[in-house]
Amino acid sequence: MNPHPAVPLLETRRLAVSIGGSVVCRELDLALRPGERLAILGRNGAGKSTLLSVLAGLRPPQSGQVLLAGTPYAGLAPRAAARIRGWLPQARGDAFAATVLETALIGRHPHLDRWDWESPEDARLAREALHAVGLAGFETRNVLTLSGGERQRLAIATLLTQAPRLLLLDEPLAHLDLNHQIAMLELFAGAARDCGAAVAMVLHEPGLACRFCNRALLMHGDGNTELGPVDAVVNADALARLYAHPLRELRDGEHRWFIPA
Repeated sequence: MNPHPAVPLLETRRLAVSIGGSVVCRELDLALRPGERLAILGRNGAGKSTLLSVLAGLRPPQSGQVLLAGTPYAGLAPRAAARIRGWLPQARGDAFAATVLETALIGRHPHLDRWDWESPEDARLAREALHAVGLAGFETRNVLTLSGGERQRLAIATLLTQAPRLLLLDEPLAHLDLNHQIAMLELFAGAARDCGAAVAMVLHEPGLACRFCNRALLMHGDGNTELGPVDAVVNADALARLYAHPLRELRDGEHRWFIPA
């Protein structure tokens, strides 16, 4: 056992979050360290996106603290926070025409001084990220001509270009076909395994959470949460309570899947 565990990239202390009079979570103590992958599961309206926005420092909590690499968001300038934390929102839009490469390069802005231009090295990083998500050769395409799935993969490439140590992902599989869903999950797992990134992502498929994450947070929508190792927290009984529907667990080797009973 390591006697000096790494400082958590994300930590909450007695965190309480509410929106519109509804309690999302209460007294949440969470520590997410380098290499860890957290799945956030819950029914629609349980507050998963609201919680993630608080973890990203974009919404204040009702009470408690959120620490980014050991420092409260209030103690970090936005640019400094963005060099540590990357945020993939659920909804976004492209108000202006831009090329795919120009859009991916937005991810380098936290690393540049106010009046700096992107360097050839920045462009190389953006091209590598586009290649990683299967968009090599799209560099000159107008983003307004992309499909929903291509736009989602471009958003992920922009996040990878940012090179944060903490990835906060709100429904990263939205608009993606099965092939690209697995490819993106393998990409996030690789970032945790090979680069020591920490990942927290909202998912809707418990089987994928079991396959690609080592921790899980179940949000019941009434302020109650369950947090722990994915093998302990994600099971048929817990998911039946979470989704208010009975489920059966199926096993395929080391993989676990859940189907409605």
